[in-house]
Amino acid sequence: MKLHIALIAIYSAAPLCSGFTLHKPALVSFNSGTSARQTSSLFASVDEGQKEKTKKDKRREMMAKDTYFKNGFKGVRDEVAESMDAQYTSETVNELKRSDYVLEREDVTVHLAKDFGFCWGVERSIAMAYEARTHFPDKNLHITNELIHNPEVNDKLDNMGVAFIPKEGGADGGKDFSGVGDGDVVILPAFGASIEEMAYFDSKNVQVVDTTCPWVSKVWNTVDLHQRKGLTSIIHGKYAHEETIATTSFCEDYVCVKDLAEAQYVADYIINGGDKDEFLKKFSKATSKGFDPDTMLSKIGLANQTTMYKEETRAVGQLLQKAMLKKFGPVNPKEHYMEFDTICDATQERQDAIHELIQKKDELELDFILVVGGWDSSNTQHLLEIPVNAGLRAFHINRGECIGADNTITHRKLNGEVVTEKFVGDGKVRLGVTSGASTPDRAVQDALDRLFLLKKVMA
Repeated sequence: MKLHIALIAIYSAAPLCSGFTLHKPALVSFNSGTSARQTSSLFASVDEGQKEKTKKDKRREMMAKDTYFKNGFKGVRDEVAESMDAQYTSETVNELKRSDYVLEREDVTVHLAKDFGFCWGVERSIAMAYEARTHFPDKNLHITNELIHNPEVNDKLDNMGVAFIPKEGGADGGKDFSGVGDGDVVILPAFGASIEEMAYFDSKNVQVVDTTCPWVSKVWNTVDLHQRKGLTSIIHGKYAHEETIATTSFCEDYVCVKDLAEAQYVADYIINGGDKDEFLKKFSKATSKGFDPDTMLSKIGLANQTTMYKEETRAVGQLLQKAMLKKFGPVNPKEHYMEFDTICDATQERQDAIHELIQKKDELELDFILVVGGWDSSNTQHLLEIPVNAGLRAFHINRGECIGADNTITHRKLNGEVVTEKFVGDGKVRLGVTSGASTPDRAVQDALDRLFLLKKVMA
């Protein structure tokens, strides 16, 4: 597949089988111990005279300024388009697609899922970041987080001199902005940035390049609608994930539920009430400031982190809808509950494709599923869940180097533990392969090349 987005072809050597590692000194203290969504008081001057406006309205005002770039840099796009193709495409993957997603080589039969790898939003985000580096060759560039959850892409940005703004520790999203100087350029990643971060940069003499995925912006539009209708937002997502931190910053009242079990707890509380202190302790890091479950759960709206497992999001929605009907009855149900599907299409397509592959596991005699993508990538983690829950052996690797010449594989399990174990046996190997929406095809090729070489040596 030809990528029609510009990138600079700059390659940096990456650490073997690991997540992104900074190679330059960390920036120093901004507001130690304070999370992005707890810093509203720092930006009071930005908020003056805007009390009647929603947070979405404030974001639009920031985006309208000449120092805010949200469409990339057309002048350098053609210059780097060919480099992006050379850097991220894969002849092995193209061969798989030409041969009906099946490839046999060195006693290995590979079945590739029919939807996999880079999505449009990720390609767009990478292109904008690389174009920014080309457009501002003499400026100091910073990025508020990993651009996407892929170690190779982030290492390349680091090698290009883009400074990654460090977190201050903990999972609350607090960051150190002290290294951002007057006249610098700040890149907002594909996950987006909190409204407090946007307000902070809006108050400084910096230029902002916003690479936020449009699907993430769709979630923000949804919670803005909740706010306008006086609804509490129920966010199906991981409260410490960068995207969810950004989303909750656009909410007024919210609670995050990470899975069906937490949604069931909230549903039970809606129907029967319960121990308020226990509720607040359970969701201490996942609710808005001053949240009161006794008064804020009578009108709710559901939204979700775009990379969650869609089947679970659907189940969460059905659970909450039934809870509201049981509590308030069928009269005017829209007064109490609202729901929009904000799972991104690419996430759903990749989940459907691996489901389809697993349904044929007996026919194809699959030995295991190989999932390639960043270990901190939510959408990739959910691709691992599907074969594991189906009882099929599966490995989630973040780089090709995770497959060792000694016939071991280092992989991330569902519980987050990274382990190393024996990989393949003698004889033929049949596997299914997929990759997350933030994974370049070249990473899939690197993994398969290592497997082919391993089997050749074993033979």
